[in-house]
Amino acid sequence: MSNNPKTYSLKELGLSPKNLDRHAVSITDKLVKAGFQAYLVGGCVRDLLLGLQPKDFDVSTNAEPEQVQALFKNCRLIGRRFRLAHIHFGRHIIEVATFRGPHVKQDKNTSHAHKDGRLLRDNVYGTLEEDAWRRDFTVNALYLDAQNNTVIDHVGGIEDHQNKTLRLMGEPIQRYKEDPVRMLRAIRFKAKLDFQLEHGTESPINDLAPLLKDIPSARLYDEVLKLFLSTQATQVFEGLRQYGLFEALFPQSEQCLKHATSDQPLLLVRQAMENTETRLKDNRHVTPYFLLAAILWEPVRRLTEKNRPSLNSDVQAINAAAGEVIAHQIGRIAIPRRITTPMREVWALQPKFHKRSGIRCLRFLEHPRFRAAYDFMLLRAQYGEIDSKVADWWTHIQTLDAGEQKKLTHAKQFQGKRKPKKTSPTKPA
Repeated sequence: MSNNPKTYSLKELGLSPKNLDRHAVSITDKLVKAGFQAYLVGGCVRDLLLGLQPKDFDVSTNAEPEQVQALFKNCRLIGRRFRLAHIHFGRHIIEVATFRGPHVKQDKNTSHAHKDGRLLRDNVYGTLEEDAWRRDFTVNALYLDAQNNTVIDHVGGIEDHQNKTLRLMGEPIQRYKEDPVRMLRAIRFKAKLDFQLEHGTESPINDLAPLLKDIPSARLYDEVLKLFLSTQATQVFEGLRQYGLFEALFPQSEQCLKHATSDQPLLLVRQAMENTETRLKDNRHVTPYFLLAAILWEPVRRLTEKNRPSLNSDVQAINAAAGEVIAHQIGRIAIPRRITTPMREVWALQPKFHKRSGIRCLRFLEHPRFRAAYDFMLLRAQYGEIDSKVADWWTHIQTLDAGEQKKLTHAKQFQGKRKPKKTSPTKPA
């Protein structure tokens, strides 16, 4: 650890106090007036240096959680693994964390590590400098002093930021073993910030990727949403595959992609990622279930083909495959039922696009999940799984009024049927 942190003025870093969150600054003001240290820290400082407006502002302080709660009536304490204070301003929440110390430190606080090195509980409090060195990457360990308009750097984070380098602090293998999710964060930040991974930070990831199997599945679901519901989803996907992390998260999908006889399954997933990026850039709503349905589609499709001969219908085959694939997947990532249910519906509705006649076709247009199923069908048609004429027909029928739709489906119902042969009346005997 360095005993001589570097201090930079906001002005020399090109930052303006006007871009700081007023609620976060008010919290640091109140903590400082009460005799504590308090700083804006982490991603908000990193993003401000990139010229971005941070989505969240976090505060770090030497006040312990109960002391923070005593100062703020609008405060709620959360967490066991990391004890945190959440200060509420309506729907806006500022997270306040107490400085952490080395987890081997012996004091009244608690820390517990698994035999594999993974930290299970970590409430060991420390100093500002100890807290800086306990963070993951140097660019996330910068502290902004809103009272003095300065940034304090104990770890060389400003230099790494200027060099666009993502560097894990400490011994990388040990730090990844403490929390394997740091490997996912490395890939996410690499894509988000357009930074390069420092060699020592990068080199152990492939070998350590299997450690993600030991992370609670509920936590991995939250991380997956951060990874893929972003404007860098495609880059993140490629990075995860490059370092063996995608296989640790979605083993069935990766095996299918690895052994596919064509690029079509991979291109379909990539296209789903690109569509997500486009929607987010256009400030349109995105649904996690659609992207997860695309990621898991190839295992479902292959198992459906395998199941089809022994079942009565395509829908039964898809439902059986979906049940098996989802059961296996939620052992790794705890995808909640509110997500798996619409995923199953989107998959199970796919065979209906091959039926383009009669009243059932018109009813299908009114199905609450029709639009998502239609978008998924277009994705499949783009890569040859469905005849483009089928996709074009369903696109066209949606442009018609109710009367025209009825005519079209009625015409389709009789299209290709042979006219009955004329027969002479039977002669009486």
